[in-house]
Amino acid sequence: MVIKGLKGVAAAETAISHIDGINGQLIYRGIDAGDLTNNHSFEEVSYLLWHGEWPDQQQQQLIELKNELKKQRGLPDYIEKLLISLPAEMDFMSVLRTAVSAAGPANKEKPTYSDAIRLTAMIPTIIAYRKSHLEGRAFVRPSAELDHVENYLYMLNGKRPSESQRKALETYMILTLEHGMNASTFSARVTVSTESDIYSAVTSAIGTMKGPLHGGAPSEVIAFLVEAANSANIEKMIREKLNRGERLMGFGHRVYKTHDPRAVALKTVLLENAGKDAWLDLSMKVETTAVNLLQELKPGRSLYTNVEFYAAAIMKSIQMESELFTPTFTASRVVGWTAHVLEQAENNTIFRPESQYIGRLPVK
Repeated sequence: MVIKGLKGVAAAETAISHIDGINGQLIYRGIDAGDLTNNHSFEEVSYLLWHGEWPDQQQQQLIELKNELKKQRGLPDYIEKLLISLPAEMDFMSVLRTAVSAAGPANKEKPTYSDAIRLTAMIPTIIAYRKSHLEGRAFVRPSAELDHVENYLYMLNGKRPSESQRKALETYMILTLEHGMNASTFSARVTVSTESDIYSAVTSAIGTMKGPLHGGAPSEVIAFLVEAANSANIEKMIREKLNRGERLMGFGHRVYKTHDPRAVALKTVLLENAGKDAWLDLSMKVETTAVNLLQELKPGRSLYTNVEFYAAAIMKSIQMESELFTPTFTASRVVGWTAHVLEQAENNTIFRPESQYIGRLPVK
């Protein structure tokens, strides 16, 4: 029997994360991911995913991680030259894929925790460096004084972000660090299962993330929200879309059959700033209108906002260009990818599924 897309097939055992689609839970190493955003930093949760435990009580391990991330932020000269030489029309995900591939070692090496840190540190710098080059301005070098997420915004914009901007993006990045055996994570594990290196595995994952069915949804949500902003009657506009059988971008999820827990956590951040930003107010209005209409026109389907809807709202609220949405997603998900690569390498079996031949057979 062929199971197209391997839907519902368990291809590996993992202790990294668990998705309970029925009850709307995302669990990182035994902890509800939504509970991690209030009291823990990007670095702390990354450590948890990589090691399966929190840093020691003295926080020395966390300090060492933060220092190593800061140390590894800089790009080798040849990577900077590569980023300048690539065609201006080349999209950011293709740039990331090429730069990460080039950053890999000359010889095959077993994946290490140090590799995971280096990749996590480099990707935001690659994005910011490429952006500054395309805009014809001087690159803002990484700051050793700032933590990971704050430094990313600093490099992109040339100034320290406000606390609300930092909190919004850090919440988003924590909630998108990891999400089970999704397409890009599967790509990473398949690649390293051949005993290839971690840079090749992450290159595979980036190539998979580039596809619009995986990493491109927030950009489409922005288009939907812009359409709503320009509409004289939002309810009428959404009703007409549904009556035409169109999908509402940012609503519903393949896995979650109830509220997407990541969306719930992101909404909390947005509510803290509601009334201060017209874009956030619009997002809330669109959500309420759309959910009510979905319940009316598609009863029993349990279609609610997903993480892409609130990701789009948050990105727009911090003035991040839509072309950076998927690269920023990548800058967080690299932690999950590398955690899976390390796990796969520890107890490896090469992925070698079969296919069912439906072509012609030779005539005897």
